[in-house]
Amino acid sequence: MVTGEREQAERFAELFRAVYLTFHRRDGPRSQLPGASRAVLEHLALAGPLTVGEAAAHMSRAQSVISEIVAHLERQGLLEREDDPADRRRTLIWLTPGGHDVLRRDREVLGVDHLARTMARLPSGRADELIAGLRELVDLATPVLAPTSSQHLPAPPDNQREDQ
Repeated sequence: MVTGEREQAERFAELFRAVYLTFHRRDGPRSQLPGASRAVLEHLALAGPLTVGEAAAHMSRAQSVISEIVAHLERQGLLEREDDPADRRRTLIWLTPGGHDVLRRDREVLGVDHLARTMARLPSGRADELIAGLRELVDLATPVLAPTSSQHLPAPPDNQREDQ
């Protein structure tokens, strides 16, 4: 039995590393997408359908650059153009089902098929318990704020404190 939060955290970190090493994807490079193409797909997935001009403004890139990337992704079948239902003069770009699949696959760090086969060997309900425990751990985590500059300053000597 482990006592102390620090020791538990160290054991968890060690196991997390083992999980990663056991289940990380081994099916080749994680992404075949160039960085700019991935950025456009990710942005659309988060923001929803946009015009090329809106995407360019959101991403702080020239419209011609985004238009070129969009044309390339459209030729690959990852994006499509559609009329804006609210204004037929506008054309929106949006992910195709294939674009969603490529993006989902690109985000995968672990080999989901290998993980699924292994989880299937667990006793009934155990996988749900593991997932619930990890979810709870993530939900309880709060961002750690960076210390302010005053927190880095040593306390003044007793004879120089203002409160005396």
